[in-house]
Amino acid sequence: MKKKYTKVVGLIDADLLDNGTRHPNLALMKISGFLKAEGTGTSLLLDYNELNDYTEVWMSKVFTTTKIPAGILERQNIKYGGTGFFLEKAPNLPDKIEHHMPDYHLYDKFIEKEVDRGIKENRYLDYKHYSIGFTTRGCFRKCKFCVNKKYNKVIQHSDVREFLDKSRKYIYLWDDNIFGYEKWREIFDRLNATEKRFQFRQGLDIRLLTKEKAEVLSKSNYIGDYIFAFDHLKDKDLIINKLKLWRPHTKKTTKLYILCAYESQDLHDIIGVFKRLKILMQFRCIPYIMRFNTYKSTEFEGMYINLARWCNQPNIFKKMSFAEFCEANGSDSSTMRYFNSFKKKYPSIAKEYFGLKFEKEAKY
Repeated sequence: MKKKYTKVVGLIDADLLDNGTRHPNLALMKISGFLKAEGTGTSLLLDYNELNDYTEVWMSKVFTTTKIPAGILERQNIKYGGTGFFLEKAPNLPDKIEHHMPDYHLYDKFIEKEVDRGIKENRYLDYKHYSIGFTTRGCFRKCKFCVNKKYNKVIQHSDVREFLDKSRKYIYLWDDNIFGYEKWREIFDRLNATEKRFQFRQGLDIRLLTKEKAEVLSKSNYIGDYIFAFDHLKDKDLIINKLKLWRPHTKKTTKLYILCAYESQDLHDIIGVFKRLKILMQFRCIPYIMRFNTYKSTEFEGMYINLARWCNQPNIFKKMSFAEFCEANGSDSSTMRYFNSFKKKYPSIAKEYFGLKFEKEAKY
């Protein structure tokens, strides 16, 4: 029998209402779980048209680029939070909410509507089949491009049982840097003890990889790709040594994020991307291009677009060189215009890197 509430609070996932999002908002799910346990109902709002129907509306957003209609935040019934509003200065949820079991059914009606209009249900696997949480918080690196600067070290945040829904098949974690936690192995032991497959979605810090960590990670009940990062070319010697350590432990897909257009947006940065891609090819690793938004204000905007389209489609990246990918788009395509423009202006760079091919470069 459906429970009746005397009061209902509206919840808004601002990222969802703007351009959509692949992941449910964990903060909203915790808020919903807490409120329902206290006797207050919640309703996920799918537009901004019903705000007057609620005396209280809680809004959260993760991304700073998410757009919100004018005047919304000035409304008296709106409370808002999240990194999308405050970056690393975003206030924490009260402990009684932060450590409450998430409401994993908050998005059910939204998913039903999406499926009814023809969207495949598989698009919402993260919403329906995963328990979600943090076992640790914080990262000591404080990278300038990252919002995770609130903590000076990695600390334990919660036991996996705090957010584990035993009816769900999988677990994914939002930990900032699990390998930076001194008791990382205890966390892996607890995760493996659940007998559910799990994944760290933020990626793992390959610079902290050791033989012990490689053995534990490769033997864990892990789901999906292993994800690391190769943000800076200056780290190439360290990354090469860590990939040499890692590769003998698994043949599974290993992916590394490639940050670009951050330190610079010039020819040097483009060359740096290709040099990192060549290293990944040698170790049979897949890149994922992460373009800092400054790429849009440079003469190389088209090249950054081409590189992301090529690299971020693994099946294409493994079969085609950059030149083959661009040519496959057709002579009249914008892809080929960017390609030809760069090749004409920088022929030596094109000659050195445009023909790189995954299957030919692989060594390990």
